[in-house]
Amino acid sequence: RGQILDQWFESEPLKATLATDAVIGAMASPHTPGSGYVLLHHVMGELEGRRGAWGYVAGGMGALSQAIACAAAAWGAHIFAEKAVSNVLLGRDGRAQGIVLQDGTEVRSKLVVSNASPQITFLELTPQEQLPKDFVQRIRQVDTRSPVTKINVAVDRLPSFLAAPNARNSQPLPHHQCSIHLNCEGTHLLHQAFTEATQGHPSSRPMIELCIPSVLDPGLAPQGCHVVSLFTQYTPSVLAGGRPWDEQARNAYADTVFDCIEAYAPGFKASVIGRDILTPPDLERIFGLPSGNIFHGGMSLDQLYFARPAPSYSGYRSPIPNLYLCGSGAHPGGGVMGAAGRNAAQVALEDFKRL
Repeated sequence: RGQILDQWFESEPLKATLATDAVIGAMASPHTPGSGYVLLHHVMGELEGRRGAWGYVAGGMGALSQAIACAAAAWGAHIFAEKAVSNVLLGRDGRAQGIVLQDGTEVRSKLVVSNASPQITFLELTPQEQLPKDFVQRIRQVDTRSPVTKINVAVDRLPSFLAAPNARNSQPLPHHQCSIHLNCEGTHLLHQAFTEATQGHPSSRPMIELCIPSVLDPGLAPQGCHVVSLFTQYTPSVLAGGRPWDEQARNAYADTVFDCIEAYAPGFKASVIGRDILTPPDLERIFGLPSGNIFHGGMSLDQLYFARPAPSYSGYRSPIPNLYLCGSGAHPGGGVMGAAGRNAAQVALEDFKRL
């Protein structure tokens, strides 16, 4: 939280830059107690021997899914793409015996491992009468508020920032290869943006994390063009007065974000040739993220460790024998690191050997 940043640092822009990773994906302010853990969560681990480092996935994030799929297929896995699951199939003894697809197809198995959110896994796919009432209540009460609106942008030239203008040949500079934080000159700006969202209004000066992955991976865009990824907050899942996130509301917020970027990089708005706006309801509808929460549930201290997703069920096993949870809603939480999946696989394998 802000007090810790004040204790260790003097520069307000540096404090605010660090604070963004303390609130990323969280409906929280840098002054919210416990927000420092989210920063820790984002710098734990390593990438290719570099502690705390993150990287781009060549080919886009979908390439990571494809790599996992190829590895699984090499070990004999059968992958059914675009096949919606209707429910978990239970035997007379109450144990998971497979799944039922929406077209009625039954897929039998000795174990079922779900990386869907706890809400979808236990409130939609599992018969409620088979679950303890206190467990169901806990899953319903998980704080899933999300401040995130993701905007994907196609541009016909590389953004040129006032603080570090492009060279004449418009070749990418070192900062184009990094995560660029805008509207982060002070932690008070982040707190103000958060406060507006808690009142049901999209931030008038939103926190923006801007990346240009095509600088490092030119195959993502035609020559001379680029894709820009905008991770923005704060936008409430439910707007004040119950107003819907309709096209007008979505475009109005996106225009606010683009106006902010324009102030840092004049000409950005004129370079835009396409944009895709994903508000919290869009993220829920398309990706199954509860309330649009990228972590399947807040990363607050009351929803971590032994309490994730519920007390007594933090070890990947569920109240349904042979049904396991391996997604972001399980320990240790969200982020593209695979820890929950690896741990869940080990637990499932232990049980599989006993079957």
